[in-house]
Amino acid sequence: MRLFLLLFIALTTSSLTFGNKILIPMDADGQTNHLKAYGIAFAAMKEGPVDWLLNYRGGSFGMTYSKKLEKLCNDRGVSFTNLKDKEYTDITKEIKGLKYDGAMVKLEKPPRIAVYTPLSKEPWDDAVTLALTYAEIPFDKIYIDEVLSGKLENYDWLHLHHEDFTGQYGKFWSQMRGQQWYINDQNSAERAAVKHSFKKVSQMQLAVLKKIVAFVGSGGNLFAMCSATDTYDIALAAEGIDICETQFDGDPMDAEAQSKLNFSKCFAFKNFTLVTSPYEYEYSNIDNTNFRRVEKDKDFFTLNAFPVNLDIVPAMLTQNHTNSIKGFMGQTTAFRKEALKPTVLVMGESKGQNEARYIHGDYQRGSWTFYGGHDPEDYQHSVGAPPTNLAFHNSSPGYRLILNNVLCPAVKKAAVPTVVVNEIPSKNGGKPIDEDVVFGSSESKIRIETDPATSEIKIVMPAGYSEKTVEVTVTGSDGKQTLKQTSNAKNIRINLQNLHSGVYLIQVNGQYAGKIMKD
Repeated sequence: MRLFLLLFIALTTSSLTFGNKILIPMDADGQTNHLKAYGIAFAAMKEGPVDWLLNYRGGSFGMTYSKKLEKLCNDRGVSFTNLKDKEYTDITKEIKGLKYDGAMVKLEKPPRIAVYTPLSKEPWDDAVTLALTYAEIPFDKIYIDEVLSGKLENYDWLHLHHEDFTGQYGKFWSQMRGQQWYINDQNSAERAAVKHSFKKVSQMQLAVLKKIVAFVGSGGNLFAMCSATDTYDIALAAEGIDICETQFDGDPMDAEAQSKLNFSKCFAFKNFTLVTSPYEYEYSNIDNTNFRRVEKDKDFFTLNAFPVNLDIVPAMLTQNHTNSIKGFMGQTTAFRKEALKPTVLVMGESKGQNEARYIHGDYQRGSWTFYGGHDPEDYQHSVGAPPTNLAFHNSSPGYRLILNNVLCPAVKKAAVPTVVVNEIPSKNGGKPIDEDVVFGSSESKIRIETDPATSEIKIVMPAGYSEKTVEVTVTGSDGKQTLKQTSNAKNIRINLQNLHSGVYLIQVNGQYAGKIMKD
């Protein structure tokens, strides 16, 4: 009887000790291993939805309690708190309260992740591969064969290893052409080109890029760092143009290559100038490496704040326990602001250097994110350098930005219109350019059309709308209201002529209705 009583007391105490929810805090003082916490959130999605508590204690995670998840947190050294339902409900109320610019989004399903990389590359050659491996998030390695055979449709998120999509072998020729690793990489690329019936490596790389563009256009999420960012756009702009000198493809480059570039094909960059010398370790003036003047101990960039309750994507991508991130270099360190298209969203920047470090944009039904630099915890990574041991950097703010992108596709998508307003007439005749799929919760049937000839937008309310007037608010990507107008519900035309180029969010009667990108 006494033994039974002791067991009963123990079981009762246990039931009182453990609640129904697990809260994984992500603030500076509350979490011992921020990077492993992402792996816990990823694993928890296999059992059910996970709450991402945006702007609450550094972007914390909430999930239903289970012994399995508790053990996983303990085994991986991730700090967590066990909460009763009421305690957790109080937190969600705080987040949703008017005084708090926060939101709670559901991570519904673990995204299928691919890293575009040669199998010969070691994990420490790439920060994303390091981050995924350390966080224990599963991913597949794919490369040329898989992409050209259509395997991208099996994935939701794609990271581009530090690839050179221009066909210039990383522009290492001047310094490294005698190294065996360089010779092996060049031979491997040339064999792959022959295998897929291309005369040049640059032609094969363009074919790969077109597959990736289609992946993003159909709803995929693209992430790239270092040289995979600018060479991606350079190669797209140079379609059909030889920009490789004899050292790279056996014949001279097109002498008029610069004037033939088509910047409209680029995701992020415009009006850049190519660096054509094979002796120079640079592709173009997109990269700010040769222009910046900053000492290592003063090299930081700042994360920008975004209106969480409108366009939720940049809010997810910038979750962190600090808004000041240590700078780090790469072949492509940062992006000169002069080279950015006006529709690019700058999420992290060094204003003193006039450079963007972390940028984002939409393309048709998908999105892309470019992150400058090679390794957030290796300031000036060199070829053959030892791997970064993330056990010593398990709360790295720079690495957190990578893992934010990994989780982003797990949020349920809803369709809202996105239109581009040009200041010159276009072939679209005033109709929406496309209907983009972005993250959010709006089920609105409101349609936004654009008249490029007049820089006006027309808002068409759903059939059967009974109110006589409509209030339209235009907000910048920084959350600042730029325009407010009340109109007759049957004739809603908003003139954007006085707005600067950029990304704007449209609210109709207080409801988020879509994006306007003024180019």
